[in-house]
Amino acid sequence: MINAVLVFNNNGQPRLTKFYTQLDTAVQQRLLSEIFTLVSARPNSACNFLPLPPLLAPSTSSSSSTAEQNDAPSLVTYRHYATLYFILISTSTESPLALLDLIQVFVESLDRLFENVCELDLIFNFETLHAVLGEMIVGGVVVETGLEKVVEGVKAQGRVAKRPVNEGRVGLTQGIWAGR
Repeated sequence: MINAVLVFNNNGQPRLTKFYTQLDTAVQQRLLSEIFTLVSARPNSACNFLPLPPLLAPSTSSSSSTAEQNDAPSLVTYRHYATLYFILISTSTESPLALLDLIQVFVESLDRLFENVCELDLIFNFETLHAVLGEMIVGGVVVETGLEKVVEGVKAQGRVAKRPVNEGRVGLTQGIWAGR
């Protein structure tokens, strides 16, 4: 199960935070800070998998069952593209290589929808970002990894914005600065 999907820029500013498990806001904020610190400090040649920081790591008490430990978040998988870090927090039951593929499909889907995606596209078109994520992951479970199906699903929802809302419209909706 995927517990969280995070996207950070190189400065550590979150561009997407989607948690599929219930966490207090204070714990979420500390987790965001810790994970970015861990991921950003790693060299590009390092492995893309990390153990979860102690903040959320499952306790090693003998009273917890094996099923509960398999369901607890334990792995951080990430990829660094240009100015953005794409990070998944998952349980040990998820394949790390499949998670890297999921990140790749997520980025390629955004690239196809925005035609050369950049950080500003994610900021100003967050609806499309969430729509792509919603096509791929529902409730922490991966439901679609086919690039074409994800892109078609988002386009069918009509959530793709290629330009600002008022650009290209003529008439009364030119805005208050028209003619100045």
